[in-house]
Amino acid sequence: MKAIVLARESDKNQDSNDAQLSRIYDYIETKGLEKWKVIKLKESSTKGYRVKFQEIIEIIKKSKETIAVVVDTVDRLQRSFRESVIFDELRREDKVELHFYRENLVINKQSNSADILRWDMGVMFAKSYVLQLSDNLKRKHDKMREDGEITGGPPIGYKSIYNDNPLRMRRIDVVPDEKSSWIIRIFEEYAKGNVSCETLADRMYKEGFRGKEGGKVNHAMIFKILNDTFYIGIAYSRTHDYSYPHKYKPIISKELFQKCQEVMARHNKVPTKYAAKPFIFRGLITCSRCGGVIGGQIKKDKYTFYSCSGYKGCKRIYATEEELLGQVYGVLDGFKLSDKLIQEITGGLKEIGESENKFHTVNVKALRTEYDKYQERIKKMYVDKLDGRITEEMYDNLLREYKGNQQELLEQMQDHSDADEQFYLTANMTLNIAKRAKEIFVSSEVEEKQQFLGFLLQNCVLNGKKLEFTMRSPFNLILNMSDNTTVRMG
Repeated sequence: MKAIVLARESDKNQDSNDAQLSRIYDYIETKGLEKWKVIKLKESSTKGYRVKFQEIIEIIKKSKETIAVVVDTVDRLQRSFRESVIFDELRREDKVELHFYRENLVINKQSNSADILRWDMGVMFAKSYVLQLSDNLKRKHDKMREDGEITGGPPIGYKSIYNDNPLRMRRIDVVPDEKSSWIIRIFEEYAKGNVSCETLADRMYKEGFRGKEGGKVNHAMIFKILNDTFYIGIAYSRTHDYSYPHKYKPIISKELFQKCQEVMARHNKVPTKYAAKPFIFRGLITCSRCGGVIGGQIKKDKYTFYSCSGYKGCKRIYATEEELLGQVYGVLDGFKLSDKLIQEITGGLKEIGESENKFHTVNVKALRTEYDKYQERIKKMYVDKLDGRITEEMYDNLLREYKGNQQELLEQMQDHSDADEQFYLTANMTLNIAKRAKEIFVSSEVEEKQQFLGFLLQNCVLNGKKLEFTMRSPFNLILNMSDNTTVRMG
């Protein structure tokens, strides 16, 4: 059988491509495969559309014989369930046979459900590992907000100040700019109570006020400015939906801001007293007819109902929380696995865990080597300074750069440590759900139930009073392999 050797090229801190190929070549010879093509992918498997990857798919589709695709490990081939669907279709058509070296796993047309489950779990956990690495940015942003900093750009009327080192471009402050006087005037004019946002927009534009990119001012921009609490010292995180005090200089007094809010009060809506109520299905369901978000509300202070918001005139049909939960329980009851199947899943998780551990160890070792390299440079550079081979200024600049690089490497090592921990937590959660899904759900608090459903279900829509959804992988496979084969989803 012809084999395509697929190696995803990594950056300098990861397992080398030569090491991947060496392992794969030995494997191919052992399996009696014919080395046909060697393809090195530089494209990311977590972002966008991989052009070269798609070319490989086309080669397989056009081939009149089965092609073996051999990779070092699952995460080298894919970190997306979208790709799993493509390969699964080719497998069913006997177009491709997948060989994963580290997992000691071969997937082809004859593969049983246990092997398919191991494959799908491998993709799931590989993706989980990568997502944990990307959480580094989220943690940095959380720390910035905690320190009163903003993570995005400031609003009109402010500008960002960066340090002067071109190698380490970082924002060090946010200060009022030349347009801040226009912002102050907008608040002062609107507070008089005799001008609308539209009229004020026209007036400011005629007098020379322009947007960030020099664009025309409209009433929506004026409305946004008047409601932006940044000008009084309070930043807002849209992603996390909460406000926090920032450390930059306010240009509008709280009294003036409040006065403008009072003028605008007739346009404001009074928030419902249940806005903060933690509904189990909040944010998880959309309407099957209009696509609007299904919201929860409480009637008679004790009954919880869900319905469409009436978006685009959609008819509102109310479903009780008990009705929706009953449909979820019907699926959770289906997770009744035999001891033999539990053993198969456990064995698959162990093999995936061994592969993940190798990946973790190789990457952390490479990062540590890079860190030590900078430490050695710092020592040599210090001697050069003492001997007069470099100036004091050059030493200070290089020291800041090297220490900065070391700090980033330490953060990456911590990222891998966190991802490694989360990998095992995710694997443990998967096994627990496979064993006692309903028990876990029933005993959880409302917030935990929300997370549980988000982990288990996807594409949730409400069709009248019927909750329709699909199971996330690999739970759909686990459910299909369970003793109860009569469960229907949606």
